[in-house]
Parts: sequence; structure tokens; C-alpha cells
Amino acid sequence: MAARGLTIALAAALATVAVPAGAQVLGPDAAACNGGEGPAIRASITGLKDAQGTLKLELYPATEEDFLAGDDELAARGRPFRRITVAAPASRSAVICIRVPHPGRWALFLGHDRDGKRKFNFWSDGAGFPSNRRIGRARPKLADAVIDVGNGVTNTQIVEQYLRGLGGFGPLK
Repeated sequence: MAARGLTIALAAALATVAVPAGAQVLGPDAAACNGGEGPAIRASITGLKDAQGTLKLELYPATEEDFLAGDDELAARGRPFRRITVAAPASRSAVICIRVPHPGRWALFLGHDRDGKRKFNFWSDGAGFPSNRRIGRARPKLADAVIDVGNGVTNTQIVEQYLRGLGGFGPLK
């Protein structure tokens, strides 16, 4: 238990120092964050393994049924969903903006699609959520992805995690 607390504290510390202040905001929704228009989420991302592939920031309704559901499934149910995709930066950190349909409680997922196949590859791709709790080997929990968004720009920090042997997913060291 103490090791888990240390991992969470380390992830939080890395998230606060690794993205330089004034870093360029990426994605087609960047103007919403730069202009303070909202509702939007400005996600500061650290701990990227490399500059391969793309980063995708996905916004889901904060329900168990909708969280990580497929695009077609969400559309069939009339549920809002949004995805921003950008090239993985050479700096191993990024700031991505995503517009939100309305203020409220949402779920946010960051994927690092390193192989470019547009489908999560357990062996090589990365994942991250606003809570920055270690993912481990289990399916991510909705509670780790939930973010409350107000009328303006909501800031969050995400430390990306990758498969780390038998212990499952965790931040790079």
C-alpha cells in the first residue's frame, strides 16, 4: 500500500513540473483553451515513452455504460463523444485542448497509439487518465477518468502509463 501511495505521489510530482509553462496547445480545439472559451479541457500530458505515432484524447459521458464504448455504439445511443488526435511530440510532453458539449461530469482518456493501427495494442500503446492512479492489469475504472468541467477551461494533468512487466501498466521511470 505504501508503494502505491509513493507511485501516485511521484506521478503527481512529475505532472506538475514536466510540461513547460506556456507550452503550445495542440489540436483543432486549441483556440477554445487559448481564448479561455469554454467549456473545454486543457490536458497537460507528461511521461510519453517516445514520439512514435499519435496521441488521442477522448471525451465520454461519465457513466459505466458509456465509458470506453465504441464510437458507433455511442452514436447509436445518441451519446456525446469527442476525440482529438495529434502527432506524438518529440518533447515527450504535450498540452491538448478538447471542447466539451456542456459543463458537467465527463470521463477523459488519453491513448498513445504508438503503432498507428488506431486500435489499442496492450503490448506497446500507452494510456492515461486524470486521476493518475496506476492502472495495473485491470480494466481502467470510470472513477479514475472522471473530471468535473465548468463553464470555462478546466485544467488537468495526465501522466501516461505503459505496460511495465507483470505488474501491468504504470508510469515510466
